[in-house]
Amino acid sequence: MPTEPSVDPRSFQSFAEFYPFYLGEHSNTTCRRLHFVGSTLSLVCLGMLIATGKPQYFVYALLCGYGFAWLGHFGFEKNKPASFKRPLYSLMGDWRMYADIWMGKIRF
Repeated sequence: MPTEPSVDPRSFQSFAEFYPFYLGEHSNTTCRRLHFVGSTLSLVCLGMLIATGKPQYFVYALLCGYGFAWLGHFGFEKNKPASFKRPLYSLMGDWRMYADIWMGKIRF
């Protein structure tokens, strides 16, 4: 099992500094794919929230997003999600990586 990175995610002063670290924490293809699936399902759940007005879809969106991501980290990447120490930058990183996968900048 890999050791924890020597870089503390809280040390980054900007998202631009943080994002390369974030990508390094998602080097496992299966982990990235699970993030992508979880983010897609979260968007579907948020769409259902808007369409139906049922608040449970917000809970489902969180469960999909975090559930798939944490499965990727603990099961495949073998690291702790950066969201434990840098939640806002990690959320921003999730959506930036999601867009970068759609645009073909990051391998799916």
